[in-house]
Amino acid sequence: MRAIDRDAYDVIPIGIARDGHWVLADGDPGQLELTAGHTPEVHATDAGVVVPLGSSNRSLTVQEPGEIPRSLGEVDVVFPLLHGPFGEDGTLQGMLELAEIRYVGSGVLASAAGMDKHYMKVIFAAAGIPVGPYTVITDAQWQRDPAAAMDAVASLSYPVFVKPARAGSSMGITRVATPEDLEAAVETARAHDRKVIVEAAIVGREIECAVLQGRDNEPPRTSQVGEIEVDREGGHDFYDFEAKYLEEQGVTLSCPAKVPDHIAEEVRRLAAAAFEALGCEGLARVDCFYTETGDVVVNEINTMPGFTPHSMYPQMWAASGLEYPQLIDELIQLALARPIGLR
Repeated sequence: MRAIDRDAYDVIPIGIARDGHWVLADGDPGQLELTAGHTPEVHATDAGVVVPLGSSNRSLTVQEPGEIPRSLGEVDVVFPLLHGPFGEDGTLQGMLELAEIRYVGSGVLASAAGMDKHYMKVIFAAAGIPVGPYTVITDAQWQRDPAAAMDAVASLSYPVFVKPARAGSSMGITRVATPEDLEAAVETARAHDRKVIVEAAIVGREIECAVLQGRDNEPPRTSQVGEIEVDREGGHDFYDFEAKYLEEQGVTLSCPAKVPDHIAEEVRRLAAAAFEALGCEGLARVDCFYTETGDVVVNEINTMPGFTPHSMYPQMWAASGLEYPQLIDELIQLALARPIGLR
């Protein structure tokens, strides 16, 4: 909100309340900022409810109690700064497709597959992209035979990471060092998603790369690679939600990462390959492990990565010569340039 060029764009901030209503939000960036002491929230009573219309004029309508519905006019593009289910998993993208409204980022399939860590890995493996060992525990498997599900985890060897398969922002993730702690970790993950993925811990450095769709059917562009270093003494066993969004202390983001040139090039190659394997559009951040044996393994792709000024995605592009305001402009222009419907 602070960085976008207001001379070029008219911005209509729309928030989503906990009850699911879309509402006109306060345009004050300070009220929307996520900090350790402030998690922003909008309420359905704050303003009129916004309704997307599936008509050829691609308009949004505001409905306020006791008032005649009014149009906000034609909407050129939506920038969906949303994480988690019903935000980056293809559902919102499908709604915008039906409403014939262009939007920043990947379409329905890429968003859905990128959100589901299970099918993401299936697609990557089919494309020849290296991924780490894992197993999946479905709701039916857990209800039918939890012992068998836990036995499947034993083949990975400990420690393991237990994750909701389709959550976001590192919610519900537990590092498990012993079999005795596995069941509780699965239940923690199931509180966010009844489908759970368990990944073998990979010893190595976490190296990331930001990807930006190419213009005019050119190949995707990749940034300088970056590295996340988490201070374990600061109370984080891994790069969890608090470390990502609320506590800048104890987390070091360095870009370019201090890795050999051939490793940086391999991370960039795999990042672009992952982007294309899923059919991504707009933007994505690809997270890799650089192992002690010198291999590069893709951990996951984020089709709507963290986008605060101190998030890794804009920082990596800034280190590559594309500053935050210009990055926002480029993403909007990419969205405006693509056709509506099947692509």
